[in-house]
Amino acid sequence: MEVGGYDQFVEKYMKAVPTLTAATVNISEKCYTPRPDAFSLFRDPLSGDLPWPGLIFGLSILALWYWCTDQVIVQRCLSAKNMSHVKAGCILCGYMKLLPMFLMVMPGMISRILYTDQVACIDPDVCLEVCETTVGCSNIAYPLMVVKLMPNGLRGLMLSVMLASLMSSLTSIFNSASTLFTMDIYTKIRTRAKERELMIVGRVFIVILIGLSILWVPVVQEAQSGQLFDYIQSITSYLGPPIAAVFFLAIFCKRVNETGAFWGLVLGLLIGLSRMITEFAFGTGSCAHPSNCPAIICKVHYLYFAMILFAISIVIVLGASFLTKPIDDVHLYRLCWSLRNRTEERIDLDAEEDVAKKEEMVYEDQTLPERELSCGRKALNWFCGLDQGGPRLSPAEEEALRQKMADTTEDPFWKRVVNINAILLLAVAIFCHGFFA
Repeated sequence: MEVGGYDQFVEKYMKAVPTLTAATVNISEKCYTPRPDAFSLFRDPLSGDLPWPGLIFGLSILALWYWCTDQVIVQRCLSAKNMSHVKAGCILCGYMKLLPMFLMVMPGMISRILYTDQVACIDPDVCLEVCETTVGCSNIAYPLMVVKLMPNGLRGLMLSVMLASLMSSLTSIFNSASTLFTMDIYTKIRTRAKERELMIVGRVFIVILIGLSILWVPVVQEAQSGQLFDYIQSITSYLGPPIAAVFFLAIFCKRVNETGAFWGLVLGLLIGLSRMITEFAFGTGSCAHPSNCPAIICKVHYLYFAMILFAISIVIVLGASFLTKPIDDVHLYRLCWSLRNRTEERIDLDAEEDVAKKEEMVYEDQTLPERELSCGRKALNWFCGLDQGGPRLSPAEEEALRQKMADTTEDPFWKRVVNINAILLLAVAIFCHGFFA
């Protein structure tokens, strides 16, 4: 009601200019006035803050990495009952991803209209007083509006919702990171590690990760002119494209092998880290106080860099793969597109290693006689999640479970339902892009 309808919203946003001080009178006008293309998704490919080629191709690469390979997303898909449930969950997430434009972006723009001097501050001293950072305060736009406009009851409820969503996301990230470190790295160092040891190592790793995250907060505040969205996308652009390239080729090109994937990931990561470290070393600066980073490195938009890094990674993966021995089809059944419908039993590349590990695995309490634990030991086991026992599956039950997990068949009716919804979602997304273009 304070802003009006959509037409008034557009008009007032374009006039939301902060009050100039003696320290900011010499700053370029473009640094504190709203962008002329603020209400357009497809922006100039050279001067736009989100150029349209990067929006279409660069963000698609980052989306491929996040939605198809990120452990936080993948572990939820792997927990689905069947393939139709996986598709339905992803489609529902797709519909929900249309909402942030109206629930987050536009409210943030409204916040600039209502609290221009705070959200759009340009004077470093004013910004430091408002949000404790000198490069800008756009990150406080949404919470500032919640605190200022909502009544006491709804304000507490909204802040609780925001904190709950943040904690849920952090829990998923820490859990996934702990799983990856424990099962993919630590077990290579300690091949005979017991379940109790793996559980404790995973929890210790989470504690270390939390500490590193807290220490990294000042870097986040100063990076990308204090704009959190740009920071997230830039870091993803430096580290995600090699993973996206390997995943894309692994699905659609069965000639890709482990050697190609390894060198594509390693060299791609080194290239991305070189850009990221250089940018952090020189600082990203702001519009009013630009960085001294060399133009050939830091002036290339991060979405364009993602496209370049993706192409380089693809070349490296294919080159290394074609120079080495291919993987036999028996190891690729239902793992790549051309062999997705094969029903033969797949033999994993590390099957022999897994068998050896199972034979060497020593479970606690199997050889030791049962003894009563002290209260302190029981409390420690409960805290670490080590007191959750359960019946072990017989070989026949394990085989039946493995066959069920490998089954990708779908009920024809629900298959059509989810496929039709996928097409509808794609049409809605295209319409939204066209409407706000």
